[in-house]
Amino acid sequence: MSDPGVQNVEYRVAHLQDRLAAEELGELGVRAEVRAGAVALTGTVPSAQCRETVLRLARQELAGLTVHADVVVAETTRPDRAEEL
Repeated sequence: MSDPGVQNVEYRVAHLQDRLAAEELGELGVRAEVRAGAVALTGTVPSAQCRETVLRLARQELAGLTVHADVVVAETTRPDRAEEL
């Protein structure tokens, strides 16, 4: 028999994924997974504002859960020097 607490966490994570997909963030590839009793958010976003939106939605949907966020902002500025190969 499944643990109802685990099912509730998985449901909340799925709902967060749905909300992320419904926002303008749908194409970002941010993932939320249950790992060792906590929720891990991973992915890359194009701006700090997008990262803040992802984290805000996660706080709303996953309140009371341990969340580890590894959501990074992609480097979108031009390099200040040529890349050496």
